[in-house]
Amino acid sequence: MSRPANNKRLTPLGALGVFCGLAGAAIGYQANAQDFTIENATVAMGDGSEPMEGATVIVRGGKIVSVGTGAASTGGERIDGTGMWVTPGLVASVTSLGLWDVGAVSESNDTAARESPFSAALDAAPIVNPNSQHILVHRAAGITRAATVTMPSASIFGGQGAIIDLGADANPVTRSRAFQIVTLGEIGARLSGGSRASAHVLFRNALREATKLGEDSRIPGMSSRPPEQGLGDDVPIDPRLAGEDNERAGDVLLSRFDAAALVPVVRGEQPLYVMVERASDIRSVLALKREFADLDLVLVGASEGWLVAQDIAAAGVPVIADGLDDLPQNFEELAATQSNIGRMVKAGVKVAINASAMENPRNLNQYAGNLVALSRIPGADGLTWGQAFATITSVPAEISGLTGRAGTLGTGASGDVVMWDGDPLEVGSMPVRVFIDGIEQPLDNHQSRLKERYRDLDESDLPKGYDW
Repeated sequence: MSRPANNKRLTPLGALGVFCGLAGAAIGYQANAQDFTIENATVAMGDGSEPMEGATVIVRGGKIVSVGTGAASTGGERIDGTGMWVTPGLVASVTSLGLWDVGAVSESNDTAARESPFSAALDAAPIVNPNSQHILVHRAAGITRAATVTMPSASIFGGQGAIIDLGADANPVTRSRAFQIVTLGEIGARLSGGSRASAHVLFRNALREATKLGEDSRIPGMSSRPPEQGLGDDVPIDPRLAGEDNERAGDVLLSRFDAAALVPVVRGEQPLYVMVERASDIRSVLALKREFADLDLVLVGASEGWLVAQDIAAAGVPVIADGLDDLPQNFEELAATQSNIGRMVKAGVKVAINASAMENPRNLNQYAGNLVALSRIPGADGLTWGQAFATITSVPAEISGLTGRAGTLGTGASGDVVMWDGDPLEVGSMPVRVFIDGIEQPLDNHQSRLKERYRDLDESDLPKGYDW
């Protein structure tokens, strides 16, 4: 269809101006923690228990003070929750939130450093963009906390992930260098020379180099663990790891910075997220504990985890499992089934749900709802409502080191509260109000503005943008 001659397109410079205007508006958002009470709502604690009818949630000074059917308001805003559901904010376990704007535009996409000379030393914290539309969209979907990380691309190691909140302020990072991520299986084989054998040699060599470096540079009373932002428990960094050169063997494969970044991993001070799918590969990862006893392992993916669920449970290793795996996408997922998560939980494994697409975890509540539906299908293994909701709240919070602070409405937890217009595990239910640390958050974003802009447009009219 031809465009009228007097209609103008938005130039790249004009588009940049619009984007900067939106970013400036987000940066300018400031607010203080609110005192409020939500009454007469259906409340889900997020701890695995079933929802409570006609309950009250009280938040004071940015913290949860009381939840229950007998709680009484003690001041602040009173919110009628009749017909509403109230839950803790959702927690997304492994994402790329804040690391990209347009996936196909390399200049705006910081999710993978394919040409970088560094791998394990990469740190997501300094590059998180709090004004990314993806953060705004996911906040509007009820996600209040997330782990974000660059993905393995030049090496089997992807780097160090950060824990962020999705609040409308300029400081999203609440913990930097919170975990290290590595990929094995088919992707690891491809990145390390074409074989799983090569990936495992490279992996073990890296851990041994880090162990040796840590032993050579350990100072009594010092730690390689980085200070944790905003948590009040800063730990000094060993200066010989942080800066000055160490004498190292001539056949090392890692740069000093990559080796130093893995020292907290081998000391058990930083969790190691291992991306792995096949049952036999999972067993090989669990066996690493015999050689590196201090490793704090977390399995990511684990499509065939149900085949080795007893082994995972015995090792006490948590799993961040893909929420929609059903049919195999490749040879390492031949035993994929949607009953995977239910069967692992039944075996005693601590399981959180991960979005199959890291850039779009806003469908986590739908994935959890699928697990509830599976419990009603003969021969399938699903979860109860409370169990399913915990896989996107308290369990990922615990794996992320936020136990008691996020993913729950327990007394003393952060005031991350979401009000929904219906059951959050039902398709179609949406948040109507979102609080992070007791501060109500704006829910508008580029998608919502487009909806409002065109929802009443007459079909005979051209889009409003043509009037420019």
